[in-house]
Amino acid sequence: MPPVEPGSVRAAGDGSPFDGLSLEHSSTVERVADELRRAVFDGEIESGTPLREVALTESLGVSRPTVREALALLVAEGLATREPNRGVSVASPDPESVRDVSTARTVLETAGVRTWARASEEARHAVRYALADYERAVAADASYRELNELHLGIHLSLVGLTGSPRLVAMAESIVGELRLVLAQIDRVRRNARDQAGSHHHLLDLLESGDTDAAIAELEVHLHGAEDAIIERLDLT
Repeated sequence: MPPVEPGSVRAAGDGSPFDGLSLEHSSTVERVADELRRAVFDGEIESGTPLREVALTESLGVSRPTVREALALLVAEGLATREPNRGVSVASPDPESVRDVSTARTVLETAGVRTWARASEEARHAVRYALADYERAVAADASYRELNELHLGIHLSLVGLTGSPRLVAMAESIVGELRLVLAQIDRVRRNARDQAGSHHHLLDLLESGDTDAAIAELEVHLHGAEDAIIERLDLT
């Protein structure tokens, strides 16, 4: 059967498993979800803010079904919560979830650090480049959002040392949750600039072959971040 051009319609009953797909509609849903993610991660929409379908429909100029599907994506990602009779709102961090994210990060990132010596040169370079990009951004007085993204990129590159796409995917999912938390901290105390020195020390330890010390440094960093998040968001 010849390929069908985008936007054309197959005859009913042709048996295609993709009959229900709509690129235009799906793209609109994703664009709405992207805009809502951006607003949440930039701190424009605070935790706990109700995401009203009617208000979003009017603001974004799209249909309610589109907004509803976009909100469903955010709920699935953990960036929003849906409660009976109350609708959807931006998720609010809680101590248990912050500690669980920290535990998961520690497991994944220390797994990467342990494999430094046998990791591919490409993976090791990714860690070096991630740190260099972060340090350049600090020197260039980049925005705090950019600094946070580059900071998280360093931690993702550590997981990348494992060479496991599945572990990296898990880490990326966790980073999504962390972005929500960091967006709230940004309004309390912006601290992304304080990280370059400790990360450089971690890389120096890896380059010298002192893996145990590097793991200890990473654990101190992650546990300190956990405590700081809980304290700054007054989650105790």
